[in-house]
Amino acid sequence: MVQEHAGRRVADAGGRGTDDDARERETADAGKRTAADAALKRTAAVFFVGNKLMLDEGVGPAAYEELQQRYDVPENVLLFDVGCMSMDMLPYVRDCDVVLTVDAVDGTGEEPGTVFRFPPDAMARAAGARASLHDLKLADLFDAALLLGYEAEGYCLGMQVENMSPAEYTVGLTPKVFAALPLLVETVAAELDRRGFPLSPRKGAARNGASSDA
Repeated sequence: MVQEHAGRRVADAGGRGTDDDARERETADAGKRTAADAALKRTAAVFFVGNKLMLDEGVGPAAYEELQQRYDVPENVLLFDVGCMSMDMLPYVRDCDVVLTVDAVDGTGEEPGTVFRFPPDAMARAAGARASLHDLKLADLFDAALLLGYEAEGYCLGMQVENMSPAEYTVGLTPKVFAALPLLVETVAAELDRRGFPLSPRKGAARNGASSDA
């Protein structure tokens, strides 16, 4: 009788252990769901800046098209093909946790197609090398946002260009810049991923666009 009673105690203890394990698994699953929900509540905006009619100045719009061709983009990542930065983008600094710009740069002394990553101040306040080719820069936008009490994490991704002043309107990129376009797109995807916004690669995706000899 004592042995049987002891056996029941062991069995009961084992049952409680099984229940505890189940509760721990439920707690862990709930934690994962909470983390996933929190990640989805965070948002990122990516501004692809440039004029696709002006050869390499259109590297931003070309990256915009290439990224969408190669990746499935989650709903909490907003992509914008913009001709230039403007104060109309302030609401995105207000509403988003991360803001990236993708733009052409010049005067770096590096080979065309070289990709750069800079905080807004390092790239956007430069007067020559590493300067964005457009009048309103991300640092200007962040300065204005700060005055309004808005705050977001921002970075600039740029590619050294070769020819942004064709004799006539030309759609396409010079060969070196076109060849390096996948690297720029992968850099954008990597920057988003490291900040909690992973993109899903599409299988068998073909490249968009073409290079130009202009």
